[in-house]
Amino acid sequence: MNKINISINNIRQDFPQLSNLYSGNRLIYLDNASTTQKPKCVIDKTIEAYTMYCANVHRGAYYLSELSNYEYESCRKAVAEFIVAQDVCEIIFVKGVTEAINLVASTYGQANVNFGDEVLVSYMEHHSNIVPWQILCNKVGATLKVIPITKLGELNLKKLRQYLNKKTKIVALAHVSNVLGTINPIKEIIDMVHAQGIKILIDGAQAVSHMSVNMTELDCDFYAFSCHKMNGPTGVGVLYGKKTLLEQMPPYQSGGDMIKTVNFKKTVYAKLPFKFEAGTPNIAGVIGLKAAIKYLQKLDLYEIENYEKELLSFTIEIFGKIPGLFIIGEAKHKSSIISFIVKGIHPHDICTILDHKGISIRAGHLCAQPTVEYFGLSALCRVSLAFYNTKEEIYKCAEAIKQVKKVMHA
Repeated sequence: MNKINISINNIRQDFPQLSNLYSGNRLIYLDNASTTQKPKCVIDKTIEAYTMYCANVHRGAYYLSELSNYEYESCRKAVAEFIVAQDVCEIIFVKGVTEAINLVASTYGQANVNFGDEVLVSYMEHHSNIVPWQILCNKVGATLKVIPITKLGELNLKKLRQYLNKKTKIVALAHVSNVLGTINPIKEIIDMVHAQGIKILIDGAQAVSHMSVNMTELDCDFYAFSCHKMNGPTGVGVLYGKKTLLEQMPPYQSGGDMIKTVNFKKTVYAKLPFKFEAGTPNIAGVIGLKAAIKYLQKLDLYEIENYEKELLSFTIEIFGKIPGLFIIGEAKHKSSIISFIVKGIHPHDICTILDHKGISIRAGHLCAQPTVEYFGLSALCRVSLAFYNTKEEIYKCAEAIKQVKKVMHA
């Protein structure tokens, strides 16, 4: 933790956006669960990809293409090492978590979920981990069953055990809730699901930049995360899948680069991971992802996790002193996400007034409408923290919320 505390000012200097002024105020960016800011090394590496070796991958036999290909594929190796996957071919590059989940639902799901079967999700899922399964179930005549959560915002593990049965074909759950900040006991859940011979997908969008994840230890079947939530470019994500499962699954999309041979009678698909990567990918974005991983590794995820826990505790403490402010989600194990309401003030009004002070927070249903409605609400405010945030920023945010209360006479 000292490492982060000592160098926090240096770390903030790595992020150009944090030096900008908005409405005459230095930016206080507290919407990191939506997307994170990018360090200069990631920006520079992405620019380098376009200016020094801009060429397609897996196609050219000339120097620029070979260099681009090397940089691109070295990222796959970096990702495999970062999440401790056993084989680089288990790393599939996608646009983000949304595409990753759609890929699994459209391939593994369509091949294995049939009429009368069941798919399990929970009340704390992002829309991207609900709608693809809803579409699949509607298409094949399966049932989407929803695991309830407690008033504290924790997954009801007793109900999960009860819901698992011979009809269950796949369970899809968030590692960390993007609304409640709840860190699910994911290893315990994976073991529970596997004991019944059922496959499981984990949405790791809110986990990978805040804590270490280890695919070998977790033993999950599928794990998805997005680059832009871990200080990398937008439009890039990763689907991890066990090799044995990926080999059995049909392609998600078809076209260039996902084939071995093509004629008008038959197409032979490429081997993993290329079978699932049709067309020209976001080359510069993937190369930027590697730079983001290297940056996080330099800081040390263990140090990041400890520092963010300290920020989270401070935020809960200082927000708890604001009359009429109620935090939604009080799980014992939380990540750096605090959702709240202020009695008598609409979340959008709070968000707008704070924005005029240079403070960026999120308001609305947070792309998780069932979660918000589960607590009898239509909208929330959300503050989501990153390792470049400071206690001073949290204090200023809290003071701004108090000012909103005065302005709105709440």
